[in-house]
Amino acid sequence: MRILVVEDDTVLAAALTRALNQSAYAVDLAPDGEAANLALATTTYDLVVLDIALPKVDGLAVLRRLRDRRSITPVLILTARDTLEDRVNGLDLGADDYLTKPFDLPEFEARVRALIRRGHSASAASMTHGRLRFDVAARRLFHDDQPVEMSARELALTELLLSRQGRVVSKEQIIDHLFGFGDDVGSNAIEVYVHRVRKKLEPLGIDIRTVRGMGYLLDKVDERR
Repeated sequence: MRILVVEDDTVLAAALTRALNQSAYAVDLAPDGEAANLALATTTYDLVVLDIALPKVDGLAVLRRLRDRRSITPVLILTARDTLEDRVNGLDLGADDYLTKPFDLPEFEARVRALIRRGHSASAASMTHGRLRFDVAARRLFHDDQPVEMSARELALTELLLSRQGRVVSKEQIIDHLFGFGDDVGSNAIEVYVHRVRKKLEPLGIDIRTVRGMGYLLDKVDERR
């Protein structure tokens, strides 16, 4: 899943990005309203974390433009403006939640999980492949209801493969799903992540098949395992 963080405070932006990365989200960072508008016009996100007092273009203007395009992407507003009028204005413009600075990271992470969960229909709350199940909201992988331990990016890669069952996933799609804009990612890095996930899934009867020149595909399940 991909999240856009729109925040001009570099220290806070780094803390939010680090927390989201640790929860297996790919994160793009926009330091001002213009950069946010460009990112939202060119990329599909699962969530937008949006500050209000931004350089160049105000956060509420970014929100208004997003909703004018009929986008239903969940938006979590972060702001130091804590009056009732400010909160009502943001919610009326289409924000899904509102968090006043300063705040604790655990509360921020809980609100992110709630919005991600709300943004998915019940049918998409989990993805399965044989006896493997990925809980979308909790960001957890299970085999026969037993947790499968993976790093954040290994988990994100597994999620991507599960979401595209029956279709080949290219290296470019993996880079887009696992990494933010500006990350220096080589082809070898993707092969390393695929190798790590493959080693963890093969004992469970699930193989990641390499389709030469195209990408990777979840192979059929060995139900005996």
